[in-house]
Parts: sequence; structure tokens; C-alpha cells
Amino acid sequence: METLKVNFEKLRKSHWTAEESANAELITDFVQKLMNDHAFDYVRDHYSNSSYTQHNRNIPEGIEGLIGLLKDFTKQFPEYCYDVKQIIADGDRVIFHSHATMRKAHRGNDRKGLNIIDIWRIRDGEIVEHWDSLQALDGFMRFYSLMNGGKIRNSNGVF
Repeated sequence: METLKVNFEKLRKSHWTAEESANAELITDFVQKLMNDHAFDYVRDHYSNSSYTQHNRNIPEGIEGLIGLLKDFTKQFPEYCYDVKQIIADGDRVIFHSHATMRKAHRGNDRKGLNIIDIWRIRDGEIVEHWDSLQALDGFMRFYSLMNGGKIRNSNGVF
């Protein structure tokens, strides 16, 4: 299957500081390997740390919780991908605005999948926090979110 690639050079901003550019590049690698390549062992080897706080209550705590959730999700939706539309970097925070789709045929169709805003905080070259907000774009994803979105899987606040 053809893997979608995050085009970091196209999305990079000339006004970013060296820290912001390094943080955005770190998150780009993380997202590419996790969300598009589904390279879970790579993510585990490169991004596991004990200080990762997950603020999406539907995702289990830590990188292992995230990997477990995505492993199950990609078994159900093997063509799942995450198309990054813009990157915003501000100090220790990186924000991705993205379009996630479950089927290859839906890529580029803004009436399918999910509109996602992800925010990560980076400290000393490690991802230490994650927040997100998701908007279902079609009836299937609204139903899926309703059926799967209510289970609380960590005790962190959403803010």
C-alpha cells in the first residue's frame, strides 16, 4: 500500500527559531512513523519515555497506550492515514492541523474522515504532552466517535 508522507520542507516556516524547527521536525518524524507508516516498534524505540502525558481521555496513558490504540485501530482500518495540512510551532509547542481518513479512496476528500488539531509539548528533545480536538466529517465517523468515544482511559484533564 502507498504510504502518505508528511512534506516537512513544504510546511516549514522561515520565521521559526532553531528550537521550533527542531521540535516541528521531531513531531513530523513521530507522526509519520506512527500515523502513516504504522511503524510501532520504531515509535516505541525512539519516543517512549515515562513523562508523556496524554490529555485525550479516550487514549490510554503514555506512548505504549497510544501505540496499543493505534495498533488496534489500524487492524480495523489498515488504510488509515494522517495528511498534515499545516504546522504551527511556538516555542516548546507544535500544532498539526490534519485530515485523517480511513480509506485510501477518501484521501483529499474533506467530506470524509476527521479534521484533527493536535498539540504537543516538547522538553529537552522529548515529547512530554499531547492534546487534541477532533471533528468527524461524515456520518460514519460521527457514529464511530459516538460508539467509541465515551470510554475514559486515563485520568489526566483535557486541559
